[in-house]
Amino acid sequence: MSYPKIAGLKTASAFRSHTDALGIALPLDDTVETGPDAPLARPLEAGGRRIGNRFCILPMEGWDGETDGRPTDLTRRRWRRFGESGAKLIWGGEAVAVRHDGRANPNQLMLNADTLSEIASLREDLVAAHAERFGDTDDLLVGLQLTHSGRFSRPNEKKRWEPRVAYRHPLLDPRVGVVDDGPVLSDDQLDRLVDDFVVAAKLSADAGYAFVDVKQCHGYLGHELLSGFDRPGRYGGSFENRTRFFRDIAAGIRAEAPGLEIGVRLSVFDFSPYRPGEEGVGAAEQSVEYRYAFGGDGTGVGFDLEEPSRYLTLLQEHGVRMVCTTVGSPYYNPHIQRPASFPPSDGYLPPEDPLVGVARQIDATRRLKRDHPGLLLVGSGYTYLQEWLPNVAQHVVREGWVDSIGLGRMVLSYPELPADVLAGRKLVRKLICRTFSECTSAPRNGMISGCFPLDQFYRDRPERELLARALGKGAADPAQ
Repeated sequence: MSYPKIAGLKTASAFRSHTDALGIALPLDDTVETGPDAPLARPLEAGGRRIGNRFCILPMEGWDGETDGRPTDLTRRRWRRFGESGAKLIWGGEAVAVRHDGRANPNQLMLNADTLSEIASLREDLVAAHAERFGDTDDLLVGLQLTHSGRFSRPNEKKRWEPRVAYRHPLLDPRVGVVDDGPVLSDDQLDRLVDDFVVAAKLSADAGYAFVDVKQCHGYLGHELLSGFDRPGRYGGSFENRTRFFRDIAAGIRAEAPGLEIGVRLSVFDFSPYRPGEEGVGAAEQSVEYRYAFGGDGTGVGFDLEEPSRYLTLLQEHGVRMVCTTVGSPYYNPHIQRPASFPPSDGYLPPEDPLVGVARQIDATRRLKRDHPGLLLVGSGYTYLQEWLPNVAQHVVREGWVDSIGLGRMVLSYPELPADVLAGRKLVRKLICRTFSECTSAPRNGMISGCFPLDQFYRDRPERELLARALGKGAADPAQ
């Protein structure tokens, strides 16, 4: 299926005409303001800390660390570029495992006593890069995302799943080789994992991070526990039990690192897993009576924010001031999580115009912000807007739909986008992410992740040609 390219929507009027034809609400401003009073330049406050503007760098899973969990030069380059972006909120840097069996790949960062100094140096590198380019770092807030990958753990070999799951799932179990109850974590094992998160949070505070993100999104363990409706025991069934994992972690952090702020990146709704259907277009595996989705409406293809909103209330009651909203999972329904024109190598063609997915995420965040005005909400899903990202971002911030604009894939190709927008500079077209998905296809094929089509550093690396051969095509054309 083919949808109009964003680059072909040359005017705000053309963009509006297209979204009107799609029947979606995705408003934008005709012009983007500059100066200290511009909507995207206005500061925020969280936990007594000032955040200097409305741009945020989202955490992404790294595939270029050492096997012992330490960063490499490639990791450091990425973090320095985050610092040079101009964004004043760094949401977790990237996913950092709290212990070995929870690593999503053998090169994911891991935080423990042995890696502490180098994980700390990543923050120092980022802050130094920000200071060198922008001077003031007093209004820069940097956190660290803590994770256990659960069902999607591959700690030892890039192509071998070693899942640890919250419950048996009839559609996802076959994808990762779960054939019996062996990988299901017991309540006692989850108790010990809570302790591991608390230890990692204390180390994060020692490393100088202002907050930790207790990751509960994208099908990883913290997220999966929220949908454990049929799981027996203390961590499943009731809303109280399904939220116990976070509550116990939060209590431990308050006791062991009382000055450390806690944030949560949350998949506020989920859909059924999708597979390639007719002509490779994504199709839901189950579209009736799907009962495994936190924030789902029971159909597998819709959402209900009643329970996610209830959870945000609980988070506030436990001292959480910041939540980063996202949806779904990159493993089983990526089109709702990161709308894209081109699927990753293990994905499927989009079953809807990707702008529909962008609008869905923005609207869900708008509704939650309306009901929880005291929370600082960071939104996701903006990269597919491409040239029109600043115009939509300004509108939703100005109207109070969201507090901060989160950028993920976009900053792999174009880290300076926030600085350019805030300074009123014209966007550099050749750097704008076109959602080629090669940053995902590369690790899916056992390689490091990066923007191979648009970042010259990665274009010059040998993996670019290896990836092109693995995908059975020539390298992506940056002019598209």
